[in-house]
Parts: sequence; structure tokens; C-alpha cells
Amino acid sequence: MKPHPDSALLIELFPAVRLYQELASKHGIHDIFQDNGGKILQVLLLVGLRGLPGREGNDAVDDDGNEYELKSVNIRLTRNFSTHHHMNPTIISKYRKVNWIFAVYEGIEIKTIFLMTPKDLEPYYQRWEEKWNADGGKDINNPKIPLKFVEENGTLLYENVAKPGADGMEPLPAPEPEMPGPE
Repeated sequence: MKPHPDSALLIELFPAVRLYQELASKHGIHDIFQDNGGKILQVLLLVGLRGLPGREGNDAVDDDGNEYELKSVNIRLTRNFSTHHHMNPTIISKYRKVNWIFAVYEGIEIKTIFLMTPKDLEPYYQRWEEKWNADGGKDINNPKIPLKFVEENGTLLYENVAKPGADGMEPLPAPEPEMPGPE
């Protein structure tokens, strides 16, 4: 076998990938290519959160100790945010205690980041509880939260605004709202 012609470009670009991984490692993300690591790093840094270790529990914490659930969507693929593969009252109870951060991507380009409080998401929590009870206590497989709901009801924390420049787009932060604690 012989290398693809684009392998030379990959080799040329890889030092920048290593720098990105080095930055991610400082923030507890051990592989930018695994489990959305590169996107998680971007969201954490743009909204000023720190990642929480492990795959169980909430995803991030702010300087006041408030924890957050992080979700992202690639609008080239879907317009719904995934939640949990085994949604049940225990998970819903956990979700009711934290704010959620929703990051919207188009491919690898971040477009917007929204904040939603437990109160904002309560209609979904109630719907999931009703379904779980109606189905005889059977866990719900990954119920979705529509992007449209997040855009209409969430607080915009960040927006990537197109601006002429050498690289085409330059991220510009949205006005900084207060990060409320869970209600």
C-alpha cells in the first residue's frame, strides 16, 4: 500500500492538532477525537466552565460550584439534542438540579451556545415522567430536545458571527448574561 496524496497535508497539520490536544489535556480532556472532546473543550473555554472528570454525573462546573449538563448538536446531521439512553425518574431528578448548556455546531464550526435552567426544561421533564409511568416504568431510550425549543426558550451565551477576515469567520462573543444557579 502507498499513502494517500493528502497524507502529506495531514503530516503538515498535525503539529497544530498536538497543540490543541495539549490545551485540552490542561482541562482534563485526554483525547480531542474521543467523545466530542474537541467540542467540549471549546464550549468549556467559551463559557468559562471546567469539565468534571468521569463519564457519570454532570459534565461541567462553574466557579461558584454550580454543575451543568452539556449537550451539542451538529445541524448538518440533526436538529435535536440527545439526552440519556435510559431516561427514568432518577435521571430526571438529577437533571432538575442543574442548568444545561446547549452548543450548536455546523460541522466543526460552533454557531451558538445557549443556557437553559431546570425551570426552562420542566415541560420535558414532566413529559418524560408521564411517558415513563404510562409505559409501566420502562426507561425511555434517549428522548430528544428540539433545537427550535432551545433557540426559542434558552438564553444566548455565545454567537459566532460571520466577519470578513483571513480565515473567513471569526468568533465574536454574545453579550455575557449572568449564569444563574439552578432554580
